[in-house]
Amino acid sequence: MTGAAALGVTLGGRAIAAPSGTGPRSARIEPVVDDYWGTKVTDNYRWMENPKDPDWRPFLETQNGRTRSVLDAIPGRKALGERISALSGDAAATTRVAPAGEWLFYQQRPVGADNFKLFVRGPNGAGRVLIDPTVMKIGEAHVSLDWWEPSLDGKHIAYGLSPSGSEASVLHIMEVATGKVLPERIAKTDWGVTGWLPDGSGFFYITFVNERGTPQFYLNSECRLHKLGTDPKTDRLIIRRGLVPGIDMDETQAAFIATSEQSSTVLIGVVDIRTEKALWTAELADVLAGKFTPKKVCGFDDLVVAQALDKNDLYLLSNKGNARGRVVVTPAKAPDLGAAREVVPEGKAVLEDLYGARNGIFVKIMDGGIQKLALFSNGKMNPIALPFDGAIDGVFTSAALDGAYVRLGGWLDPSGIWRIDAAGKVSDTGINPRPAIDTSAYETRRAFATAKDGVKIPYTLLYRKGMKATGTNPVFATAYGAYQYSSTPRFMPAVLPFLDAGGVYCNANVRGGGEYGRDWHKAGQKATKANSWRDLIAVCETLVADKVTSPQHLAISGTSAGGITVGRALTERPDLFAAAISDVGWTNPIRYVAEQNVADIEEWGPMVDAASFKIMYDMDAYQAVKPGTSYPAVLCVTGATDPRVAPWHVAKFAARLQASTSSKNPVLLRVDFDAGHGLGSTRTQRDALAADIYSFVLWRTGAKDFQT
Repeated sequence: MTGAAALGVTLGGRAIAAPSGTGPRSARIEPVVDDYWGTKVTDNYRWMENPKDPDWRPFLETQNGRTRSVLDAIPGRKALGERISALSGDAAATTRVAPAGEWLFYQQRPVGADNFKLFVRGPNGAGRVLIDPTVMKIGEAHVSLDWWEPSLDGKHIAYGLSPSGSEASVLHIMEVATGKVLPERIAKTDWGVTGWLPDGSGFFYITFVNERGTPQFYLNSECRLHKLGTDPKTDRLIIRRGLVPGIDMDETQAAFIATSEQSSTVLIGVVDIRTEKALWTAELADVLAGKFTPKKVCGFDDLVVAQALDKNDLYLLSNKGNARGRVVVTPAKAPDLGAAREVVPEGKAVLEDLYGARNGIFVKIMDGGIQKLALFSNGKMNPIALPFDGAIDGVFTSAALDGAYVRLGGWLDPSGIWRIDAAGKVSDTGINPRPAIDTSAYETRRAFATAKDGVKIPYTLLYRKGMKATGTNPVFATAYGAYQYSSTPRFMPAVLPFLDAGGVYCNANVRGGGEYGRDWHKAGQKATKANSWRDLIAVCETLVADKVTSPQHLAISGTSAGGITVGRALTERPDLFAAAISDVGWTNPIRYVAEQNVADIEEWGPMVDAASFKIMYDMDAYQAVKPGTSYPAVLCVTGATDPRVAPWHVAKFAARLQASTSSKNPVLLRVDFDAGHGLGSTRTQRDALAADIYSFVLWRTGAKDFQT
């Protein structure tokens, strides 16, 4: 697609024309040829990787202007957006709870609010707002609360604020009782505090030392100790690469120190993008004295994915030799993994995580997308009877308190915060009030598709009751498939108007995720990554074969790392889809060396020879776009301050599709200039994006009320 003339986009001969003068700026073609171990690759839009290029901002602005003119002209979009906004306004959202001392902290976007706030309840049960980003500004940008961590006694809280959803956190400290903000500020603390000292006098935190926005930013991070009331410039360096004998780490890894009010032992960990980690223990007094000798617990090859400290015992969840996990215990002061005692053996379901409470260790369990919870106490696993099957989005415990708080939600069950008492009884706290949203008109169905290699791929459909297999239902199929992250049931008020318009929502649990544990992840990673997008294709082919839909009524979507899944499904089978959405999608992985989030590369590569280059090249959707191909309609979405997937991934993908497609289907680039990866976006921003995506899908898949 090209520049200044008025452009039309069609569906079945009907056109929506962009007003004259609002066409997108043509993407400058400036070929760069790279030689990857004998394979030459041309990149026509390398210049987009330079945010200072004079054409970059104008390109984004005119592309977004064109996109707005098209999306805003879709019949039904305005009404759909208003309905989405009303429903999201009716629903509060609580993302985290933290008991500390006599206080209970919780992060919530209240009913009708535009952003999340931090609340605290005191011993008398009275609550108040502690931190309210909605009344803050950094320049003209909205402010996001990125992270927060109360001291173990609840008297202070450290928290990170950033502008425009950029996650570029600056650490602040507040005195909880008075609301007084202390004068200390610590920049480049995107990953926050890892452990408060038991006496509340200070905390350990991770900080970055390189220039933000460069591929070096996350490299060679440092773990430091801050004491309240002191100048952060004097904070003591505790761990960095090469500093502590016995703690080995490379430049992409970060070290943390975790503390407990019930133990004099601290946990020292080294982590990267993998679920596994390396762990050591040390005595806190020795660390504070600067004379500690770390005691090795495990290395990355031991496949330990979770840990919980219970006074003098260290519980470890390991996948080594047991892909679905087992739990062992070893003395914290003298750890010996080889002699550790097994307390929870591997079972049919996946053991996912551990959480330490005063009365035992809570164990989160995954079974193909549905999560469960049990308490290991007195040598026994005691299942917790949750109120419904769904997703456990958080388990919040304190080593000084019995029980736990749990965030639980389902496809048609709004998320709530539930309290598990010492006896295992579960009750709704009421912290997150149930919205007045009637879901009785909808239903879900779980089924399985058969992949090319015979593996059964689970998927879930959401739709209005009475949906018939006519082959004409507009279907919106989503998939992720990376990092061993499981795509679990979640309540989404914004999807209900889509269902009311006749749409069917499909969640595909493709390989690369964690629905069936480590093996499921490894079956969609690196050399086997193609399984992720081919699993999505298999699910979509099943929906067509079952006459739920047909290619003319089928759209796919992937977010973030799901950009590989949707991008390669689109480029491999453009004939199968009417539309595709790449939402902050990672689409040009062979250029990972040019972006800030280079530390994520362990999930995908890195490229070190011809063989590893071939693996990453095969998952590169940008390079897979072929000129002269009839591509379906595509909506590409990015945020200008995205620190996780550089905006040029999405922009280059859109530009190449526009230049290559032989169809008249639109390829649109949507840019939010006051947003990043979406984590810090306001409710208004999220609602607007949902309205754009769902109306785009309904338009391109032929929904009656969304055609001209």
